[in-house]
Amino acid sequence: MREQSYKIVGMDCSEEVAALRQALADVPGIAELRFDVLSGKMIVRSTDGGDAAIVDAMQEAVLAAVATTGMTALPWLNHRQESNETFWSRHGRTVMATASGCLTGGGFLLHWLTHGSLLHALSGGGEDKALPTVSIVLYALGAVAGAWFIAPKAFLSARRLRPDINLLMTVAVIGAAIIGEWFEAAAVTFLFSVSLVLESWSVGRARRAISALMDYSPTTARFIDPQSGEVLEKTIEHVPIGSTVLVRPGEKIPLDGVVTKGETTVNQAPITGESIPVPKKDGDDVFAGTINGDGAFEFRSTKTADDSTLARIIHMVEDAQSRRSHSEQWVDTFARYYTPAMMLLALCVALLPPLLIDGAWSRWFYQALVMLVIACPCALVISTPVSIVAGLAAAARAGVLIKGGMFLEMPAKLRALAMDKTGTLTYGTPEVESIISFGDHTDDQVISCAAALETESGHPIARAILREASRRGLDAPSAESIRDIKGKGTEGLVGETRYWIGSHRFMHEKGAESPEVHEAALEIEDAAHTLVALGSDSHVCGLIGVSDRIRETSAPTIKAIHDAGVEHVIMLTGDNRTTAAAAAAAIGLEEYQAELLPEDKVSAVERLVETYGHVAMIGDGVNDAPAMAVSSLGIAMGGTGTDAAIETADIALMSDDLSKIPWLVRHSRHVMRIIRQNIAFALGVKAAFMALALLQLATLWMAIAADMGASLLVVFNGLRLLKSDLPEG
Repeated sequence: MREQSYKIVGMDCSEEVAALRQALADVPGIAELRFDVLSGKMIVRSTDGGDAAIVDAMQEAVLAAVATTGMTALPWLNHRQESNETFWSRHGRTVMATASGCLTGGGFLLHWLTHGSLLHALSGGGEDKALPTVSIVLYALGAVAGAWFIAPKAFLSARRLRPDINLLMTVAVIGAAIIGEWFEAAAVTFLFSVSLVLESWSVGRARRAISALMDYSPTTARFIDPQSGEVLEKTIEHVPIGSTVLVRPGEKIPLDGVVTKGETTVNQAPITGESIPVPKKDGDDVFAGTINGDGAFEFRSTKTADDSTLARIIHMVEDAQSRRSHSEQWVDTFARYYTPAMMLLALCVALLPPLLIDGAWSRWFYQALVMLVIACPCALVISTPVSIVAGLAAAARAGVLIKGGMFLEMPAKLRALAMDKTGTLTYGTPEVESIISFGDHTDDQVISCAAALETESGHPIARAILREASRRGLDAPSAESIRDIKGKGTEGLVGETRYWIGSHRFMHEKGAESPEVHEAALEIEDAAHTLVALGSDSHVCGLIGVSDRIRETSAPTIKAIHDAGVEHVIMLTGDNRTTAAAAAAAIGLEEYQAELLPEDKVSAVERLVETYGHVAMIGDGVNDAPAMAVSSLGIAMGGTGTDAAIETADIALMSDDLSKIPWLVRHSRHVMRIIRQNIAFALGVKAAFMALALLQLATLWMAIAADMGASLLVVFNGLRLLKSDLPEG
């Protein structure tokens, strides 16, 4: 077997996948086809990889077959390749939808001003069809612009004998134009083209998630050549397993490995989500994409670039997003049966009565035309996109960025919710939570002296101490002869006295831990705070407790989420169990899982999906991206969240306000009620007029008025979602 990958320009949804499968069905030599809609990628497995001539011939046949679908196949390079898409392929839908809206609006305005009646313009000219010629031209051009990307798909749909929503729309627009309903034809194509723009934009956002993840990994690494002993710098793909890799202070770690020389601290938040940098020494694991602190060190690479933890995160996101992108919308499925059924019914109405009961051909042809107009899916097709657009706009005003209609509908179905801790339920930055001073020292003196020793440090805990000193209005005294003790702490002269600051272990090594100090240290650590000790050569001056502060909105939000009908809420975190337990207790969460790597979070979310069906994952880091991707709905903290998490997520809370979650659930349910009302009303009107047409009681004008009236009513009903005073239920 041999695999060949192609970039498919124009593949955005399952309809294109179906077209490609049908077009390639007769190409000899293909054993299997796989599609990744997220990346626009098609993988072809051939039955014979040995004969180059056969393989080349098959590739030519594949390119030709893809071209018959209106799409283009290009050789696939890699995730970092430059886009092969042109400006038109990226923005053409937006340009044509905008042009359609402007032309349709211009024709309507001209009709209104010329005739002097808004009702006449809304009715498309009324029974007399008295439309200004210029308005007809503008409406026609608006319909052409709106259908620019719809009509070719409709043609291919008809040729494949797989009727879809595109064919349904095209037939309806042509029928509306034939009977002189130019305004209706233009308005429907414009609204439908807007829905296609939203769909394309949503897929494009998902595709950029992979690129955002790739940015976390450096492209090169410095390593010692095992043969020559020279230090080489090459791309990470060319660093062999077992190589000694050199990392300078502040650099990103390029590969997974084990520390062999040096001590440092590493910010592992992008991978594990830990809020505090982790000390590293000989024998400790390090991960690609994490950020080194202020110590240089060496490590032995244990995995290739393609098998690193970060690479696995990328693959998990890609696989999960690819699976999700194949879901079909209900309207497309309905139209697959509705379109041929309505066409067949209209044909039967035109032919069978004259043949069987000797009816007048002209009368039954007229009734068939009435039925085709009744079958026009205007109200049905408009019902969903108008409600979705209004719902998206209302959410955007509330600071909730929703990346497409399918994600607006999902919160209404949620039964379980998984939440990251660091940066989601907490602020994601350590802050001073407690100060315990000893002897004659005051809290201000402890913080002031600690700030003097930490002035030049970029460590997050040092920054927290400096922020606390600033909040207290303290000016840190100058410190001299500062000496950094890797992985433990710092020493220096403040005035005439030598002070030290560091971890609990450092304090223990100094031999300064009296029973009183030990009891206070346990009190701080039992509260799940990181302990920082300050002392001199003779005694411990004070202890500082630092932790990632819980958001004030976290506890009330958890209660509101339950009140909104979500059955189960769980916290998933990479932090240690003590910290996680304290946070869960403070927030009011009954269940949590701690010390999780990205793959552990994925497994936890997958189990929730198996149990509850519809599950959301809320997070802010790269480590949360895979879990977001396998969940039913990924929600990112848009303010503090990483680019990768925001790109991977389906919804972003731009103000980092967790209280928007229960609001989002209620808003989604309100949107779904409106959509169901619109669909039921549209289908009900059509069913009623179908019966009237069969009884020869419906006229063409009645059908047109009913269809236009239904369309306007569902539009106005959908626009109610723009109101900010949403119901609580």
